[in-house]
Amino acid sequence: MTKESNIAKKPTASEIEAARKQWMNDSFQACNKYLAEKGILTSKVLVEQSRYLAPIVALWKVKAQDGSLIWVITGKVPSDHVAASISSDPREILRHFSLTWQMKAQNIIDLNSNDKVQNDFAQLLIKRAEGLYELFEDDRLWQ
Repeated sequence: MTKESNIAKKPTASEIEAARKQWMNDSFQACNKYLAEKGILTSKVLVEQSRYLAPIVALWKVKAQDGSLIWVITGKVPSDHVAASISSDPREILRHFSLTWQMKAQNIIDLNSNDKVQNDFAQLLIKRAEGLYELFEDDRLWQ
């Protein structure tokens, strides 16, 4: 085995783009699955208003068949949704999820102090909420 074969090759621009597209497709499928599980039927995704920070998180702005607009978050976070009336700004929606998850986690801890599964989920929510807030605060991502 040569020294060169032990070194991972740097991906090409086209490989990076293909991986990004695959991640976006997977994230979109997670969005659709989540909405279907919630009984929400979509008529359209507002792609221009949606935001993607691959491979971490995607915010999808979706029009439901009943005409309502919602934001859906997917990625390396729990899938969740809120009414788009909360904000039209994806950055503010990210902060909203962060703060909401912090409160949900605290409620879980307060109500289920002896339930390991629930407490583990609360800790996951806290970690993901902190990560979302860091993304919200990073001005470089929102220019």
